[in-house]
Amino acid sequence: MSRFSVWVPLCALVLLASCSRDVAGQAGSNSTGAEALSKVAIEIASGDHLHRFMVEIADTDELRQIGLMYRTEMASDHGMLFFFDYPHKASMWMQNTYISLDMLFIDHRGIVRSIAQDTVPQTTAHIRSAGPVSAVLELNAGISAQLGLKPGDRVVHPFFTAESGRPQ
Repeated sequence: MSRFSVWVPLCALVLLASCSRDVAGQAGSNSTGAEALSKVAIEIASGDHLHRFMVEIADTDELRQIGLMYRTEMASDHGMLFFFDYPHKASMWMQNTYISLDMLFIDHRGIVRSIAQDTVPQTTAHIRSAGPVSAVLELNAGISAQLGLKPGDRVVHPFFTAESGRPQ
């Protein structure tokens, strides 16, 4: 048996194994929740009610790009809060996102400016804010209607300030 006939299958096996690990690792970390994301409690003040959620923070380009992709479920009192470096007209999509979501578009003061309800999973259609926002809060579809959340409600988190939208 020649050296060539031994090394080619061995190299192919090593390459295949490393690719399988990368794909499984990516899907696994996102399907059950990305452990690297920080989680914080936030509140939404809506009329006389205060609604509490435990949210994961997506505050880097990489985390914002992955978002809730590959998740198959999320607790009803959980979500993901996307922070942006500066206010702008946000555009989100649902590619590789398996659960329907409500998206709350939030300005630098924490005021909900618009809500996209019951977004369609696994689409590349762009879901845009009505104007410049500093953050987007993703919750399970139907939660905003169930709780009566609406534009004008306020999200409470240190990120939101009266001036810059950055923590003091």
